[in-house]
Amino acid sequence: MTVHRRITIKHKSTMTNTELTQLEKAHLWHPFTQMRDWEVSSPIFIESGQGVKLRDMEGREYYDANSSMWLNVHGHRRPEIDAAVIAQIGKVAHSTMLGLTHEPGARLAARLAALAPPGLTRVFYSDNGSTANEVALKMAFQYWRHQGQDRRRFIALSEGYHGDTIGAVSVGGVGLFHGIFRDLLFEVDFVPSPARAASLEAAVQQMEAALAAHNDEVCAVILEPLVQMAGGILTAPAGYLKAVRELCDRYDVLLIADEVATGFGRTGAMFACDLAGVSPDFLCLGKGLTGGYLPLAATLATDKIYDAFLGDYKEWKSFTHGHSYTGNPLACAAALASLDIFEQEQVIDGLAPKITLIRQILSEIESLPHVGGIRQCGLMAGIEIVRDKSRHELYPFEDAIGVRICRRALAMGLITRPLGHVITFVPPLASSPGELTEMLGILREAIAWETQDA
Repeated sequence: MTVHRRITIKHKSTMTNTELTQLEKAHLWHPFTQMRDWEVSSPIFIESGQGVKLRDMEGREYYDANSSMWLNVHGHRRPEIDAAVIAQIGKVAHSTMLGLTHEPGARLAARLAALAPPGLTRVFYSDNGSTANEVALKMAFQYWRHQGQDRRRFIALSEGYHGDTIGAVSVGGVGLFHGIFRDLLFEVDFVPSPARAASLEAAVQQMEAALAAHNDEVCAVILEPLVQMAGGILTAPAGYLKAVRELCDRYDVLLIADEVATGFGRTGAMFACDLAGVSPDFLCLGKGLTGGYLPLAATLATDKIYDAFLGDYKEWKSFTHGHSYTGNPLACAAALASLDIFEQEQVIDGLAPKITLIRQILSEIESLPHVGGIRQCGLMAGIEIVRDKSRHELYPFEDAIGVRICRRALAMGLITRPLGHVITFVPPLASSPGELTEMLGILREAIAWETQDA
């Protein structure tokens, strides 16, 4: 058992890296991190950001090649978003949405409804991707109760990821993240990831079999449209999302599209559902919603869903769910400014050449002897590292090959994260062609260096 003494350092306007490291090591607990390793490491304190780069307290600069965990869209320190947040601070920082409302929240709801696939007219705010999905799961369950039906089964995809709250974990299919909590979760029917299916037809048949097996008990299907991000950037075959939408209609089941990671331009369209021409019953948004500035999420639903919750008080039809910071005005102001940038700079229209450039450079990286394959969807890519390319043999988990490559890239000035043996590349949409080329060049060199003795 490790015992850490409490460290107290008197308040200073500035602190040295050494002083901050003492506080950090004594008190902070980091997400998805083996803290034993962290305790003997030298933490990097990010002090500032500009464009697609971050700067630490020692003055070193790093490309933000994972968009600060897939959040940042337009780069750091965008003057328009800075100004919008500052202007809102001059009015009010927060006001509850329980019994009250405010201008940024109302305006943002209207903007999101106008941007979303047809039919998604109602916006419920929360604060992160997990809660956006949690809201959709609970709304779907309660919707069927209001129809007089006890539907409590959900269908989800293996290797899917929808967040870390208990409902979101229940429908999550990544054993590395979710396995330890299985005894806490409600039962879910998992369909194999469409990325692993032999064909589109096989993937669709697997989904239909799950729907047919317990049709009158199924509440909703939840999936990440087009690409399963945390599962390893797993891409679904073309036509899969549209086929699932048709199956949900045929079997009278709701469809929840988790676009927390894929939304706001990551796929090359505003939403992945746009590329497939699909309108889900629920659209869950987060991450890039505020441009990567502040915590805010939204669950969009149809009028059909919304109307089912209308009634007299004696009917107890209200949706009894909420958060202290629901619809925070500062976050809504940041989101509105981010959407203005999308519109004024025609961001989506400018993504195609960048996506093509990334694909071209990735094809060169794929020729490296220990790159087993590359998966790309828009400005999201996963580079699979293998020990033996001819047999597609993976490195042992304890070799931590993904961690080693990302550490090497960090030393070379690039920040990204591994998903096991898959190296992710998810740069800000604002990255220039030159910046993308330089980022991928660093990543290529880091991969080659760490696998040269394999």
